[in-house]
Amino acid sequence: MNAIDLRVRQGFSSAGLPNELVDELIDSFSEAKRRFYRDDLRPSVIEGGRFSEVVFRILQWATTQNYTAIGNTLPSVDRMVVTLQNAQGSDSVRLHIPRTLRLIYDVRNKRDIAHLADGIDPNVQDASLVIRNMEWVVAELVRLFHNVPPAEAHGIIADLVSKDVPLIQVFDGFPRILKQLRASDHFLVLLYWRGPDGATLDELRKWARPPMRTQARRTLNRLDGKDLIHLQQDVYMLTHLGEREVEDRKLLEPQ
Repeated sequence: MNAIDLRVRQGFSSAGLPNELVDELIDSFSEAKRRFYRDDLRPSVIEGGRFSEVVFRILQWATTQNYTAIGNTLPSVDRMVVTLQNAQGSDSVRLHIPRTLRLIYDVRNKRDIAHLADGIDPNVQDASLVIRNMEWVVAELVRLFHNVPPAEAHGIIADLVSKDVPLIQVFDGFPRILKQLRASDHFLVLLYWRGPDGATLDELRKWARPPMRTQARRTLNRLDGKDLIHLQQDVYMLTHLGEREVEDRKLLEPQ
């Protein structure tokens, strides 16, 4: 379980959501993203159906304090949408989240990838739509139900919707870049992965390959001089120009 999964799980549990729903939500969300970033695209769409079913149960619980037991069949999507629309609660619970879940279901059930007349395989665009909508739904659930201060909830949401870097595999908090890069590009990728939180010099040295560590400050100063990174209160952060540098040069693509 990674740090963001743990924070989301703890937040939902502290808000009183049933643990089996929290577990199913995190597991289905994490599995879908794992498959997506391994280009296992069709299962991501299928996993979106599993995700939608648990979110519908969370919305049932939020509006009635009861939900359809896991393993039992939910009412139809159309019936669920209508029921929630007429329930008490915020617009997100009654309208926005249910309609987003229906979109995920429609992509899963009504998009016959094997028989589209135009002959174009939409796997990538369909899976991307499902994943991004799943991210929005989880972020919205965090906003609505987490029993944490607003600033902490905002940080969790920012982490959820931040850019993913499948080129990095994390081992007990250590980000391993699975590609040979020169030092400056190595640091750019690390800062891209860290997102708005940035990283200190000590963190970047620790995560760099050994030959890069002694010249780390000089390398970062060069990147700062090119306006690719910004140093603020001992924390290095990627600028918009730095983000475009990483993306335009395709530094995140596999070896």
